[in-house]
Amino acid sequence: MALQEEFESQGNFLFRYRSYFPLIFLIVAAVVFVLEVEKENQWLLNPNYWFFSLGVGFFGLLIRVFTVGFTPKNTSGRNTAEGQVADELNQTGIYSLVRHPLYVGNYFMWLAVAMLTANLWFIVAFTLFYWVYYERIMYAEEAFLRGKFGQDYLSWAENKPAFVPKLSGFVKPKYPFSLKKVLKKEKNGIAALFGLFWLFDFLKNYTATCELSVVQNFWFYGFIGSMIFYLIFKVLKRTSLLEDGR
Repeated sequence: MALQEEFESQGNFLFRYRSYFPLIFLIVAAVVFVLEVEKENQWLLNPNYWFFSLGVGFFGLLIRVFTVGFTPKNTSGRNTAEGQVADELNQTGIYSLVRHPLYVGNYFMWLAVAMLTANLWFIVAFTLFYWVYYERIMYAEEAFLRGKFGQDYLSWAENKPAFVPKLSGFVKPKYPFSLKKVLKKEKNGIAALFGLFWLFDFLKNYTATCELSVVQNFWFYGFIGSMIFYLIFKVLKRTSLLEDGR
C-alpha cells in the first residue's frame, strides 16, 4: 500500500475508534498524577495552577463553541460512527483561519487535563502523541473533502494552515450564531471538564489521606452543577426546543 493510501486508511481507522483515545490518555494521566502527588509536587498544591489549567480547557471549549455555533447542519460536530459527514464546505468564520478548528479546541481541552499532572515530560509527550494521532485523522478527512468538493476544497485550503491558526484574513461567518446548536452538540464539554477536574481532585485527596471521602469544594460543586446542566439539555435534546433547522 502506498504511503498516501496508508495514511488515509490509518486516519479512517483512528477516526472510527477515536473514542478510545480519551480512555487510554486518562488512565496514563491518572497514574502520572498519583505519582506526582506522592512526590508532593508543589504545583498540585497550588489552587491557582488548577484554575489556570481549567482556563486552558475552557479556551478549547470556546473554540469548539465558536466553530459549531456558526456552521450549517451536518458539519463541524461530533461526527457519526459510520464515518465522515459534510453536506457543505465550511470556508468562513474560524475556517477562514485554520482548516481543523475542532481539533485545535480538543487539544486545549485535553491539554488542561494533561497539565493537572504537573509533569512537563508528560505534557510534552501528550502534545506529540496528539499531533501524530490526529494528523492521520486530519489527513483522512481532507482526502474525503477533496473527493467530495474537488477544486473548491483545494482552492480554499491552499493558504489555510491545518492546525496552527493564522492571525489575518478572517472572513465573517456565513451563518448567524446558533446557541441551540451549541447546547445540543457541545453540552457535554462543561460536564467533562468539571468531571475530570473533580476526579483528579478526588484522586489527590485519596492519595494524600488514603480515605475515600468526598470533599465538598469548588470542584465538587462545579461537577454537580455541570452534570445538572448536562442532564437538562440531554432531556431537551429529545424535544423540539433545541431544533433550529441546522
